Amino acid sequence: MSKKLRMFGIDFDPLTMSQAVSEVLSWTDSPEYNCQYVVTPNVDHVVKFQKDQALRASYKEASLVVVDGKPVLWASKILKPLPETVPGSDLCPAIFDMAVNKRVKVFLLGAAEGVAEKAAIEISKRWPWITVCGYYSPPMGFDARSVDNAKAIEMINKEQPDILLVGLGAPKQEIWVQEMQHQLQVKVALCVGASIDFLAGEKARAPKIMRTLGLEWLHRALSEPKRLMGRYLHDAKVFPFIVLKEVFSK
Repeated sequence: MSKKLRMFGIDFDPLTMSQAVSEVLSWTDSPEYNCQYVVTPNVDHVVKFQKDQALRASYKEASLVVVDGKPVLWASKILKPLPETVPGSDLCPAIFDMAVNKRVKVFLLGAAEGVAEKAAIEISKRWPWITVCGYYSPPMGFDARSVDNAKAIEMINKEQPDILLVGLGAPKQEIWVQEMQHQLQVKVALCVGASIDFLAGEKARAPKIMRTLGLEWLHRALSEPKRLMGRYLHDAKVFPFIVLKEVFSK
């Protein structure tokens, strides 16, 4: 892989979508189940990263760190340019598309009750060469110390999937994968937020023009104002100062 680029304290892998897909699929060819994992930092991640020590630890051990979010990509053009965004919600379908000549087993962890099951059905319809070997929607508050954690690990390890999609939300999903990394019998774990909801059709992606203009955050905030509007407004105030601090530190 290309040399990592450090911004905001995060070591980014400067990869295109196709390069990231090839890297992940190469890991699925390994006979070892050593759980390499992928994180996709966006503005909210960058803001949380500045103070969240557990999130920092998870990023430090990640096998691949690719940029998710146009504002972070644009900031990189001022600092250390990254080639393009590799959003988790686009990375999953791209991996499934390119795995057409492989036998890839996928396990879904996250989303609300019934959503992961629906996503499994939709994945099987759209990518019949992908085997969804299991799914589990843990209860609210799930983490490595939950009573349900052992159940989740047992369900996943029983199937030994090539790819584990983890949709627990940030920073919970990144922290959970890092803490459970050596207990998981999977080849790759992807920390992909709402991707399971998108794959199930439960949530709609922003129109392409909004994604191109870097306004996907606005679409999501308007879709779930009570849950997301406050977070995005806070990030919009804090992120520019993080960028300025980075610029002046250089």
